[in-house]
Amino acid sequence: MTTINIKIIIASIALILIAACRNNNIKAPKPYGYFRITMPENTYRKFDTNKEPYTFEYSTIAKIEERTDKPEQKWINIVYPQHNATIYITYHNVKNNLDTIINDSHNFTYRHTIKANAIDEMTYFFPEKKVYGLYAELEGDAASPIQFLLTDSTRNFLRGSLYFNAEPNSDSVMPVVEFIRKDIIHLMETLEWKK
Repeated sequence: MTTINIKIIIASIALILIAACRNNNIKAPKPYGYFRITMPENTYRKFDTNKEPYTFEYSTIAKIEERTDKPEQKWINIVYPQHNATIYITYHNVKNNLDTIINDSHNFTYRHTIKANAIDEMTYFFPEKKVYGLYAELEGDAASPIQFLLTDSTRNFLRGSLYFNAEPNSDSVMPVVEFIRKDIIHLMETLEWKK
């Protein structure tokens, strides 16, 4: 064998080894993932001040912020700092205008139909406490996934809506929505009007 043949054989073996070491696997793009969110145990405390004409129980992981921009309207926010979420509570005195207030509330909810896939509503009745309500859950990427209203039908009307301080994405916030849903239903079940 000549040195030229030996060089060709060595070069051929080197090329085969280099080609064999290359990774030819084509990888598909990884799907988007979200951080795992662990939720604490639900425990509650009572919200009862001299300023608001209502009381209810709310989650101990949330905090109450009084709205200083409209103190005469008795509006508050229930803030979940670690989840970047807020339940906005608005209150109205009913003065022969319950139909108007309820229609405004329904219109506000149904403005989200642009992004919502569906709206599921449930009614709540607690006649022994004179609390009657409507709970609406908006499916899809609506800005507010849960809205509710409570009234005694004569003097008091309370409306609540859950918002996240983030772009709506129902997949990423679903565990938090399910956690806060329990808190909202507990709030509705424990709400009482002051005399």
